[in-house]
Amino acid sequence: MLQVQVLRQNPEWVKERLAIKNFAQPVIIDQILRLDNQVRKLKVDSESIQSKINSLSKEIGKYLKDDIKTSETISLKSEVIKLNEELSSLKNILLDKEKDLQTYLVLLPNLPSEKVPPGNTPEDNVVIREGGSKPNLPKDALPHWELAKKYDLINFELGNKLTGSGFPVYKNKGARLQRSLIQYFLDYNVAAGYTEYLPPHMVNETTAFGTGQLPDKEGQMYFVTEDKFYLIPTAEVPVTNIYRDEILKEADLPIKMTAYTPCFRREAGSYGKDVRGLNRVHQFDKVEVVQLVHPDKSYDVLEEMVNHVEKLVQSMNLPYRILKLCGGDMSFASALTYDFEVYSAAQDKWLEVSSVSNFETFQTNRMKIRFKDKAGKSQLVHSLNGSSLALPRILACLLENNQAPDGIVLPDVLTSYFGSDKIS
Repeated sequence: MLQVQVLRQNPEWVKERLAIKNFAQPVIIDQILRLDNQVRKLKVDSESIQSKINSLSKEIGKYLKDDIKTSETISLKSEVIKLNEELSSLKNILLDKEKDLQTYLVLLPNLPSEKVPPGNTPEDNVVIREGGSKPNLPKDALPHWELAKKYDLINFELGNKLTGSGFPVYKNKGARLQRSLIQYFLDYNVAAGYTEYLPPHMVNETTAFGTGQLPDKEGQMYFVTEDKFYLIPTAEVPVTNIYRDEILKEADLPIKMTAYTPCFRREAGSYGKDVRGLNRVHQFDKVEVVQLVHPDKSYDVLEEMVNHVEKLVQSMNLPYRILKLCGGDMSFASALTYDFEVYSAAQDKWLEVSSVSNFETFQTNRMKIRFKDKAGKSQLVHSLNGSSLALPRILACLLENNQAPDGIVLPDVLTSYFGSDKIS
């Protein structure tokens, strides 16, 4: 959530920045500023009335102390009663105006960084760099959903039977490979200084609001109606909220956290060839990294996190590219995002496997995660997160890119986790 003082200081600049994200409702900013002015005036008026009440109450107290009951005392008491009624009315109006202000504020996306390129669609994203070599597969190379069936690794039809489309069932060596990838990713993150967590897989409304999933992505989240819990779309949601409503010490920063969780996304409106197999599913496994950092260091940390994910992808010998997302393709809460894509050789397409983002104070303002600086002043920390990594498309590319006549050859880094160097 944007801080009101930012809008107050330079509303036209805010409108220009939000236009980079194709935000088409600048009138909301004007409405926020009107409400902000009303709220501030109501606060001043309320404080003025409260001051009068306090002053009159002191005078009444003097008369009562001297046991003097005069017409003046009665008059003062009558005035205090009227002022209290007026103050109560003002407070109710103030409460309503503050709610209205909050309602409009949560509709504004985060301001994009000055580093964000203009653009409207994924085609406008900028490729920063590429790595790895695309494999030369024979013409009869199989896509991962056929390899999964050939080697009895994933049963998509059984998932349809048990739940529905987009809920694959991993089995045999497919289940073992999935577990191996999760453990390898976690070990890699922990070795880089991240503290491992295993958070709940459902969260309450306050938690979902804190990271920006609500109200922006409400329609994409699974909701447990009776208990009013949301199934998490990413570990980012519970993990970032661990420090909600806390004031940290500057010496505690950065705070580095990692977690594995299943993730649940409705993906409403997805259909066609791009959703075959593991390309797009409703439940999937992902390992996440989250950092809470000093505001002055967040963009350096962003580059550090991009390098961290890049080395992880490189370790599995997968061809990849890193894209800087344009304004029109960015998420609601992000200030700057880098996407990682790996090349699916059998499908001849790039598949997204990670997003690494800096949210600046957008999330922490909602969650009230602050730190005391050296001068003793409270400041909001910056939050960042990234996938390290999402498993479905990594698994898809590992199967497709490493297929051979006698099986699927696994990267060396997975051998000790999987217990073999090949699936056959």
